[in-house]
Amino acid sequence: MKQPVYIGTDSGATTSKVGGVWGDGSTISTKLLQQTTDAQLGPAAVIRSWVEAVSGYLKQNNIDWDQVHGVGLAIPGPFQRYGVLDRSANLPESFTGFDFHTAYSEALAERAGRAVPLVVGNDGNFGGVAEARHARGNTDSTVLLLAPGSGLGCAYIDRNGLPLEGDTLAGMEAGHMPAPLQLLDNVKAYPCGCGRAWGCVEIYTCLAGLPYLLQEKLVKYPNHELAHSSKSPKEKAFALRGLAQRDDPLAVELFDFQARAMGLHVANLAMALDPQFVVISGGLMDPENTTEAFRERYLRIVRETALPWLWPAQKNLIAVVPAALGDLSQAIGAALVALYHSRS
Repeated sequence: MKQPVYIGTDSGATTSKVGGVWGDGSTISTKLLQQTTDAQLGPAAVIRSWVEAVSGYLKQNNIDWDQVHGVGLAIPGPFQRYGVLDRSANLPESFTGFDFHTAYSEALAERAGRAVPLVVGNDGNFGGVAEARHARGNTDSTVLLLAPGSGLGCAYIDRNGLPLEGDTLAGMEAGHMPAPLQLLDNVKAYPCGCGRAWGCVEIYTCLAGLPYLLQEKLVKYPNHELAHSSKSPKEKAFALRGLAQRDDPLAVELFDFQARAMGLHVANLAMALDPQFVVISGGLMDPENTTEAFRERYLRIVRETALPWLWPAQKNLIAVVPAALGDLSQAIGAALVALYHSRS
């Protein structure tokens, strides 16, 4: 008899990723499978891309649709209610009010030829479920996850392994807290896609804010290749991670700044949540796209920036560690939540 599997879809604003676990919770594959989300084409195109990505993942791993016992969907909030998007900072306005739970359920059922149980939730929360399972091992320590990508995924996982969601499902939307700009060289309060203009932490730690930061930094580097590039601001921002791996001074400075902003955010959240582990996830911790030296430098700056602001007892307790699952954490976490729901 073939093993049951649980699939996780992680839908970001730019790309969608797929992961999966077997019935015992072990990961099927750590090979990253992703494709364009096509959000600019509207909700129907996004649903198609999710199903196509799952089909590709199953084929790649020699798994049949009849083995799929559940699917989890990790997607950025906030939500109007369970399974229905509110105004998202990183998605087109046409997605406001989109009942993605119903739409994805129907698309999965059509493709599988039967109803497939679907659970949905905040991408940061689901990523935290996966990374907490790994980071704390056999302990019941609490875990804070921060996942810089297109936006900033955040999660707090309690001693039971469950994410803090809040009464309106907006718990841990911590990427939209105001950044302490006075401690970040008095950088400008850039507007965020969420509509706030107070300087959301997300803008200073993620891809979303790199075009702003790059424009300011190019004043110092007028002869840099990006200063004369015909690429769009977003394309230039995408290029920075690769440049940083080659020790490009401008790119290194920008990611050092982002690491400092993240360190201050860790200190703020530690005062409220008091976690033992802080896991940094997202593309900056992806070993296939970043060097070990880059990752170690980023984490060191996060730790060193946070440390002076922590309570004395926290300084000896909190561990800032890289994610074990890299860019797959949210997809794997979504699959695990689907598994946990099947057990209950």
